[in-house]
Amino acid sequence: MDQIVVGVDGGGSKTRVSVADAKGTEITSLDAGPSAVHPGETERSADIIAAAIRQGLAEAGVDTMPAVACIGVAGAGRQAERDALWQALVARDVADEVVVHVDATIALEDAFGDGPGVLLIAGTGSMALGRGPTGVLARCGGWGPVFGDEGSGVWISRRALGIVAAAADGREAETALTGAMLTAAVVDSVEALIPWAAHATAAELATLAPAVIHCADTGDARAETLVAFAIEELVLHVRALARHLFTDERAATPVAVVGGLLSRGSFRSRFERRLTTAVPGALLKAGEVVPARGAVRHALRYLTVET
Repeated sequence: MDQIVVGVDGGGSKTRVSVADAKGTEITSLDAGPSAVHPGETERSADIIAAAIRQGLAEAGVDTMPAVACIGVAGAGRQAERDALWQALVARDVADEVVVHVDATIALEDAFGDGPGVLLIAGTGSMALGRGPTGVLARCGGWGPVFGDEGSGVWISRRALGIVAAAADGREAETALTGAMLTAAVVDSVEALIPWAAHATAAELATLAPAVIHCADTGDARAETLVAFAIEELVLHVRALARHLFTDERAATPVAVVGGLLSRGSFRSRFERRLTTAVPGALLKAGEVVPARGAVRHALRYLTVET
């Protein structure tokens, strides 16, 4: 069999693996559990990614070592995390050559190749990465769920839980978010949300966000305000990079989006409307961005260099 490459998109909600041949034709793909890098948990991420790669190779009927595995992972924004994950994956023999990037890098690759543009990710977490006309790269956001990731699923969910607590106290008016959060978390009282949230992973917290959006769609004022705030935060990511890389938010700026929150539906529609007014030069890219496909493309570039 010809040389094989593997592209991996490791996110906070799931991990997508794409196995492809030396021409970039996908042989198989699969989804596994979340593999985003969290502080002190590099080995856990490496275990999930390595197991998913092996499963993908087995499903593809490949019994040889991939020539290159390109892995883009959420939470690997700092070089120290990327180096640690690279070492862990090399130790697990996932490929002859291993390349590790933050997830936004492989999504940017799929969206724009070597060209200019701004890529916004909004799923469990959030961040934006852009490349200017001169090739300069810059990022915005992606500071993590503790004090960053504005506009993301985790960010929305945590604020929704705070609203529910305030409503229970009488500090805020009654809101449909109360029933929606109890249903989404599968608990029977506001008090029960305390242990649920304390033990929930980022991916589990983010599962509450669709319920918040649904409440906004059905006219709950508090949910509408929260969703509008989240969209504003995401648009600010794009505007900041438009100003930094393209001089001005009125300058023509190719924009692509990826992530569960922006995949479709009312949240996407609201985002597009607000982007048009806040970043007049934004040229929203049509078509789906597939980060794992971008990882494969990056692996092929590395394969070309090596050969």
